[in-house]
Amino acid sequence: MNFELTSEEKLVQETAREFAQKELKPIASEIDKNHKIPDEIIKKLSELGFFGVYIPEEYGGAGLSFLSYILVVEEISKVCASTGVMLSVHNSLTCNSIYMLGTEEQRSKYLPELTSGKKIGCFMLTEPEAGSDAANISTSIEKEGDFYVVNGNKIFVTNGGYRGYGILFATHNKSLRHRGISSFILDLETEGVNLTRNEDKMGLKGTYTSAFSLDSVRISKENILAEEGKGFKVAMELLDSGRVSIAAQALGMAEGAFDSAFEYSKTRKQFGKTINSFQAIQFKIADMAMKIEAARLLTYRAASMKDNHKNPILEASIAKTYASETANYVAKEAMQILGGYGYITEYDVERIYRDARITEIYEGSNEIQRMVISRMLLNK
Repeated sequence: MNFELTSEEKLVQETAREFAQKELKPIASEIDKNHKIPDEIIKKLSELGFFGVYIPEEYGGAGLSFLSYILVVEEISKVCASTGVMLSVHNSLTCNSIYMLGTEEQRSKYLPELTSGKKIGCFMLTEPEAGSDAANISTSIEKEGDFYVVNGNKIFVTNGGYRGYGILFATHNKSLRHRGISSFILDLETEGVNLTRNEDKMGLKGTYTSAFSLDSVRISKENILAEEGKGFKVAMELLDSGRVSIAAQALGMAEGAFDSAFEYSKTRKQFGKTINSFQAIQFKIADMAMKIEAARLLTYRAASMKDNHKNPILEASIAKTYASETANYVAKEAMQILGGYGYITEYDVERIYRDARITEIYEGSNEIQRMVISRMLLNK
């Protein structure tokens, strides 16, 4: 078992870290306050190849390992979780969908625009009555000649506000539940695709979390992903990869909170001593560091399995659950170490505390992950 990164992966990690620290960290608070990632940051991410990290070069990607992609998400999320989740959904749920499941024509048509950052991708699964119960979606599709006509509503669409390409899920017959669902590539500039709102959220304020109404939207039959009725299987397979990305986001957030608290503890004085000389603070630092290291190993392990052509369903769920709970734990303890300063928006910890909360909820709540983990273990 080799725990060392390759020279290429180390270079990717260093490149992402340098960009994050020099370009993103100084403006992370502004991104949060302005509810927008600046266009110049999008351009620089594109130039670095971060919009198609593990997509082959023939489609405009960087052609790197899945672990390299996870390292990018981790380093970016360490300083700006909004940018981290934007990249995560774009890479693991949109680009990955088309590369893994699309036809050669679909790959050639859509991936170059996505990997260049000209179009930002999103994942359109969740509905008002279909969250954890994804098989309960109501968005309908009817076939009319060479087109499918779609009607319905989608919510919580990360990156939806960019109006790029979405991976859409809709049903031929709701009574069939998962057996009636198909998936499609949808251009969000298509007539009938109406952006109804961008949510104002507790955290990840720099990302778009959008709602759409789909009114008689016509999608060419050439845009179907996989076969009719296989959409639910598509969604579940993609979310397995997505959960490794969530683990990487959470890991980065935990590291960012830890770094802030650790540095603060070395300079903050109380009772004539720096607070890191007190055992209560030392124990907090030790506990935070142990959990972060465990989350890192779980996350990298799941990513490495992907690179070895294994489907890490169990490992992804474990990594996502543990890393997300670690992020929330570390953010809470970091705030406690900073005391009143941790509660002030001037300090990174306050933002990380808000950002981290969603990692236990989206792309499969931790309650759902525990169901997946227990069922897989029992079935063994």
